[in-house]
Amino acid sequence: MGTRPEAIKMAPIVKELEKHSNKVKTIVTVSGQHREMLDQVLNLFNIKVDYDLNIMKPNQTLFDIVSILLIELKKVLNNEKPDVILVQGDTTTSFATCLAAYFLKIFIAHVEAGLRTYNKYSPFPEEINRRLTGVLSDLHFAPTKSAFNNLVQENINKKTIFITGNTVIDALLMTVRDNYDFGTIKDDKIAKRLLKIDFNKRIILVTAHRRENFGEPLENICYAIKKLIENNNNIEVVYPVHMNPNVREPVNKILGNLERVYIIPPLDYEPFVQLMSKSFIILTDSGGIQEEAPSLGKPVFVMRNHTERPEAVEAGTVKLVGTDWRLIVNETQKLLDDKVEYNKMAKTVNPYGDGKAAERIVNCLLGLPFEEFNPNTKSNL
Repeated sequence: MGTRPEAIKMAPIVKELEKHSNKVKTIVTVSGQHREMLDQVLNLFNIKVDYDLNIMKPNQTLFDIVSILLIELKKVLNNEKPDVILVQGDTTTSFATCLAAYFLKIFIAHVEAGLRTYNKYSPFPEEINRRLTGVLSDLHFAPTKSAFNNLVQENINKKTIFITGNTVIDALLMTVRDNYDFGTIKDDKIAKRLLKIDFNKRIILVTAHRRENFGEPLENICYAIKKLIENNNNIEVVYPVHMNPNVREPVNKILGNLERVYIIPPLDYEPFVQLMSKSFIILTDSGGIQEEAPSLGKPVFVMRNHTERPEAVEAGTVKLVGTDWRLIVNETQKLLDDKVEYNKMAKTVNPYGDGKAAERIVNCLLGLPFEEFNPNTKSNL
């Protein structure tokens, strides 16, 4: 794993594998594609790293990540000779790892397999990363039935696909708590900033950092936030802003001087989960939040034109609004004004998981009894 989302979703599997240390040796390798954001998740879940490739460097490109990883992973794989490699999701780390494993004819298992938009540039480069990972993998842990169906349509053998739910729900339920104190955050500046938020008001949480939204789309997102603040005295906006200058510069230019808008650095996973749980509405271009928010009963507006997670849209907890500032404002305002409309989206039934995905994955790997995830089964709600 190499990024924060990967670490969050793999952590429950690592902890579950640790319960079976008499049967399996677990080797954790990180690429360091993200650095500080990755490390804080590993620390939170107390995960010991066996190999840290630490590939991150200033202004690294996709070319750098893939080429360096192939060379470095060859050394690790030749040294350890693993029976199975587990990769997660759709990162460049996952794709490069699968390619290295394929070259060495090592069995590959893909966690969170089968997500698709069928638009190769949206999201970029994740859509192609996950498709190529799927082609190279031998075992596919699909989080949902629709992900299973996507794989079947691509001629993946049904016998190699298992519906598990998504491990992000496992991680979420392991982390969220009612009595969390933002004052305990190690960074004093962030802690003081968050303690100023009036949680008696309606909190709109914003995350927007995807490459395809750089430029005018991100500016439109910022203008939408500005308009919402101007139109509503009873809301406050919290925006953890990615360090990339393509994100920071337009956000600070358009929103930097507005009252009731809290622009903060990216949060560690633990405080971010608590912030999600205290929010009223979430505006995002992230993938994982679309899965997590339904477990917390939070409506989500996705500021992208495509989503690889249609289940939440079908369930009514998520809406696609793209990056048209008028549509973002209109849809958000509708929920601020209409309690009935809000409650329609705030349903707590989560189509993505029940907190047992890691257990299912490990049981499958070890040949133990396996019962697939079904959100319509009462025991899974």
